[in-house]
Amino acid sequence: MTVTMWTSDKVAWKYAKLTLAGVAFAIALPGFAHADRYPLAPQTKLRVTVVQWIPSKGEYQKWEPVGGEYVVSAAGTIALPLVGSMDVAELDSAELATEIAERLKAKTGLINTPDATVEILEYPPIYMVGSVTTPGGYQFKPGMTVLQALALSGGRYRSSTEGGSKGEIGMLGELQEVHNDILRTLGRIARLQAESADAKEIHFPRELTGSSDDKVSAEIMTQEQIIFSTRKNGLQRQLDNLSELRSLFSSEIEILGTKTETLDKGIKLVEDELAGVKSLVERGIATVSRRSELERAVASLQSNRLDEVTAAMRARQNLSEATRNSLSLRDKQQTDISTDLQEAQANLDRLKIKEDVLKKVLIVSGSSMANDRQNEDTAEPSLSFTVVRRVQGRIEETVASESTPLLSGDVVKVTINQRSRPRATAFTEGAPSQ
Repeated sequence: MTVTMWTSDKVAWKYAKLTLAGVAFAIALPGFAHADRYPLAPQTKLRVTVVQWIPSKGEYQKWEPVGGEYVVSAAGTIALPLVGSMDVAELDSAELATEIAERLKAKTGLINTPDATVEILEYPPIYMVGSVTTPGGYQFKPGMTVLQALALSGGRYRSSTEGGSKGEIGMLGELQEVHNDILRTLGRIARLQAESADAKEIHFPRELTGSSDDKVSAEIMTQEQIIFSTRKNGLQRQLDNLSELRSLFSSEIEILGTKTETLDKGIKLVEDELAGVKSLVERGIATVSRRSELERAVASLQSNRLDEVTAAMRARQNLSEATRNSLSLRDKQQTDISTDLQEAQANLDRLKIKEDVLKKVLIVSGSSMANDRQNEDTAEPSLSFTVVRRVQGRIEETVASESTPLLSGDVVKVTINQRSRPRATAFTEGAPSQ
């Protein structure tokens, strides 16, 4: 075989896109749709975080005993402190977070519902069996289709007599995945830069706005815009609360100052009266008891004045603390953004290097699969797919197509039909249910 060396990235992508023509066509089918929700299957690893806003401190307090990492049991349950055992088989992460918050509110008798979040750390894998190059379990990602799972497993099984390398399909799938990861990282960097500059909107790079992968790019930009708005609104709420707290302390200081001035006037009046009474007592006109009564009144007013001065000092201290918290909140946000931005930039560099290596390897290999795809006279065996899924405690098998969405824990059976390439058959592409 003669291997032609190419150095242009454009040529590399032309070759990659040519070989991935089937993938692009399957994704572009009108009936294709991602699953809207992903119920928590057994063995799903998740992290629960519960926080509550404390107005008196002007900060969020984390419920450490409740939060932590949990794994959904085989029975579809998790057990949380205070909440107890929960059946999560029919819930997704957002619904579980709501349920945890409501149960905590009812259990503890809180007036306001605490904020609970559920983050999926790891989905149960999907499994590829049958006529694939590398059978086994593979990491599941939301929105994964049968074709993407097939690419991860190395494509259909090929005997040693067939042209092409067994790993080329897997390499092409990995190249597409790396390309998508680059787009996601670019979207994240654009969002972090907007947060760092305190911008009103995100300015996405041309790689996303002018990408040929319109659906993937649109989804990435939508997700980053949601994160941007949520984080911006959350920070603004905390700053507004601290601002209100500072206003309250300022008002309290003014009121205490007014009360102190009033007490000073009262003390002055009583002291003047006491001076007059002392003169009358010396001349025998007024009694000693009257003088003692006025002296006690002066002492009481002076004691009250000291209390007001102490309260004013305490209010000034609280005002200073609220101001420091407001500044610290902004500083912490900038520090976190800078750290995340550095990590995203480093990850982008790694992904670009990996993408470049994969392109060069595919070019050097002189993939015979691309030649076979261009040759219309070459017969290619078709594949049949069956998805095995546990639904409400029972096992169901469903005939699927390349664009069928998968759920975590699914088993995909791949069978080779030894005949000429058939005409594409229709399959209902509705969102899967569990």
